[in-house]
Amino acid sequence: MDYIVIKCGGSIIDQLSPDFYKNVIELQKQKQVQPIIVHGGGPMISTRLKQMNVATTFVDGLRVTTKEVLDVVEMVLSGSVNKQMVRALLQQGGQAMGLSGIDGYLLHAKPITDINKYGFVGEVEHVNVTFLKNIIAHDYIPIISPIAIGEQNQRYNINADLAAAAIAQALHANLCFISDIPGILVDKNGQKHPLHETTKKQIESLIASNIIYGGMIPKVQAALTALEQGAPCVAILDGMKTNSLTDFIAGKQVGTSIQLEEVSHVY
Repeated sequence: MDYIVIKCGGSIIDQLSPDFYKNVIELQKQKQVQPIIVHGGGPMISTRLKQMNVATTFVDGLRVTTKEVLDVVEMVLSGSVNKQMVRALLQQGGQAMGLSGIDGYLLHAKPITDINKYGFVGEVEHVNVTFLKNIIAHDYIPIISPIAIGEQNQRYNINADLAAAAIAQALHANLCFISDIPGILVDKNGQKHPLHETTKKQIESLIASNIIYGGMIPKVQAALTALEQGAPCVAILDGMKTNSLTDFIAGKQVGTSIQLEEVSHVY
């Protein structure tokens, strides 16, 4: 079976139309690919932390996660955001199973290198593929919150882009980042235009020149890691564009396609 991991950014979840969920269901029903959704929820987390007067900071696009912050992150991601997406898919006639990486030890993680710098932020060491495939075998579409578990049952906040990449690697699946922009944007004649194709070398150059910055950095780094570890294809797609997901599966030119090696042309 072929799989596609669909990562939905927190900035776009409230804006996703019913057509997006219909597209996901269509992919499953037509047996083209099996969709797996991984979601973020950064803006919702920031709002809740502010309401609760809990300080939050970012380093290199990653949220510094103290224990107090982690409690709120888990509450928002695994609770409200995850179930919001499950309900949205159910409303369009699909079968959804909401999970976090803790359920069934789906995502086993270790702390990232500098724990003093980032707090309880982790990186995925292992994906419980057997557990995930068992859910899929019962015709459910998994919707996954990126909270992982590690040694001594310690919880970790995982950047959703990196969690999606880890799952794509484990399944050798295509990976699509669904965002509120049409791809990686660059200046052309004073206006922003998306790159239809790009490479590892160009991405490194764009990061060095601050054209790619902030939260886009872990996104493109996750894309490159997924490609290096066996994901066949990675793309950044505009979730506001009707049928962008099904168009991508059909081979149409949408969003930004990311490759390791040089491509024949870059728009």
